[in-house]
Amino acid sequence: MQRSICFVGMDNYPVLNPEFGQRYFGGESVQQTLLAYAFRDLGLDVSMVVLDYGQPDGEVIDGIRVWKSYREHSGIPIIRFLHPKATSIIAALRKAKSDIYYQSCSGALTGLVSWYCRRNDRSFIYRVASDADCIPELPLIHYGRDRALYRYGLKGADFVAAQSHHQASLLMDSFNRSSGLVNMAVEIPHFSDDRQIDIDVLWVNNFRPLKRPQQVLQLAKRLTQHRFVMVGGPVPGNEDFYREIATQAREIPNLEMVGAVPYKSVTEYFLRSRILINTSEIEGFPNSILQAWASRLPVISYFDPDGLNQRLDLGSCPKNFEEMVLAIEKYLEDTALHHETGTRARHFVTENYSPEAVARCYLDQIRVTGSCPS
Repeated sequence: MQRSICFVGMDNYPVLNPEFGQRYFGGESVQQTLLAYAFRDLGLDVSMVVLDYGQPDGEVIDGIRVWKSYREHSGIPIIRFLHPKATSIIAALRKAKSDIYYQSCSGALTGLVSWYCRRNDRSFIYRVASDADCIPELPLIHYGRDRALYRYGLKGADFVAAQSHHQASLLMDSFNRSSGLVNMAVEIPHFSDDRQIDIDVLWVNNFRPLKRPQQVLQLAKRLTQHRFVMVGGPVPGNEDFYREIATQAREIPNLEMVGAVPYKSVTEYFLRSRILINTSEIEGFPNSILQAWASRLPVISYFDPDGLNQRLDLGSCPKNFEEMVLAIEKYLEDTALHHETGTRARHFVTENYSPEAVARCYLDQIRVTGSCPS
């Protein structure tokens, strides 16, 4: 009997369907879609539960069946959590009829999926998306109700996947919850050595305060001889913040802010760039870092997941703004260093982060729990 898996990610549809690529999606939407394709190629029946964007319910895109839940901002405030949100999500989970359900990002959704799986004897995989998902304060969850549902879901998951040893340690210390380390997935792009490179410094992220995009503006003002490009759109609720950054960026001649870009078009920017910078205050394991390494770019980032960047010499980990300036100059001016670091980075991700290898790891882990339906 063919096994089945359902990915539950409200923002996945813009990644799956390029026609909606300008709509908001996050790194976890990219991860879920890459894994969905990998599980499909391994012979599983794959489905998704997403927001209602007006698409046909149950449509099939690239072999993935898509079930819609609620339309964003629909319903009456306060009670809309129960209806249409919770009711439509549970209905979509039921339509999927899957053996395994996969969800990531801390919040009420974790609890809803866990509850459904418990009641219906299904397996539930939860994947940590950020270090913030692993600490008692749960700073990215705004309501006490949602924090309680997340804790319930985390406790009830058959398998919890962490992105780093640090996250696994935090989960045990904060929630007494065991987890397993599973790599993220990344597409390895094909390119030629004579490709056009016209961007010196690339920044790819969603615009929200903890990503600290203001630092990119400061860096561009400081390093006027280099061309900076920022790719990304606003996180819902941060539209004013995005507009403020965009207004300031227009006054900086060597900085281009291109806005939201469909996932399938983002690779072009990596292939046109020399280095990637990350200015975030807190992260999980950014997709952009893996995409940069896969595109043979050194990464200069304040955040270093499990110390990989520094330990494997895949870029630089400055401790402050001045060190960031020096690191950018070093990698842009030293051609040999840039080439050696980029080559090492591409080899590292090619060997360790292919979507098929990651999908197989999940299947192995869920079998160990003894809860994967045969």
